[in-house]
Amino acid sequence: MDTAHCTGFTITPRGGESPLNAEPAAQRHLLDLQAADLDLDQLAHRRAALPEAAEAEELARAHVRLRDQDVAVVTEIADLEREQTRADADVEQVRQRKDRDRERLDAGHVSSAKELESLQSEIASLERRQSVLEEAELDVMERLEDAQRRAARMAAERADIERRGREVQGARDDAWAELDGAVETLRRQRDLIAAEIPADLLALYEKIRADRGGVGAVEIRQRRCEGCRITIDPADLVRIRAAAPDVVLRCEECRRIQVRTAESGL
Repeated sequence: MDTAHCTGFTITPRGGESPLNAEPAAQRHLLDLQAADLDLDQLAHRRAALPEAAEAEELARAHVRLRDQDVAVVTEIADLEREQTRADADVEQVRQRKDRDRERLDAGHVSSAKELESLQSEIASLERRQSVLEEAELDVMERLEDAQRRAARMAAERADIERRGREVQGARDDAWAELDGAVETLRRQRDLIAAEIPADLLALYEKIRADRGGVGAVEIRQRRCEGCRITIDPADLVRIRAAAPDVVLRCEECRRIQVRTAESGL
């Protein structure tokens, strides 16, 4: 700080800053400009924090996740269908061999007891093999049916997400259009206000606003700076009262432009 008071205010610039003067009416226009800028900031925040926009983004992410899962389950189904085809073929091959052997046995085309024993043994072995293959075939069928059920559930879920996404995007776009319309109207009003403010004062306001969280000009209200909420001490009141109306005041604490009005209590 340049003064010894923690609540000090100044009507003179700091080192390196040039004194600035502007008509009182132009200074008061800064308050209108500040109000418009705060409204614009609020509209920008509302646009960025729109619930419909957040939901639309989450639905889009969910749709991407489902799409990836769908690709995986489609690949799984294709693999299982090929596996089932092989399992069916294996079972059918063993069944046909067993049926041929049984036909030979039933037709009596066996010339010796040894051949009979061998044929019966082969039939028994084929039956065991068929049983194992049928169990494997059943397992593949069950896994395939499970994958198909999952694919159907994902398709239904994806359809629900797409439907909800269209609804939410429509609501978001309507809200955006309304907010954008309000912003456009407010920007035109702001431009009209800014046109009433001298370029050097406007540039100072814009610089301070960028450095001070969006607030560049504040009212002195009832002997208090509305920027930092500090009451002006008596010594500074004397200097402020002595300042010409066109002198641009700066708060020593928050460095914002201070605007004198009928409510300043000076």
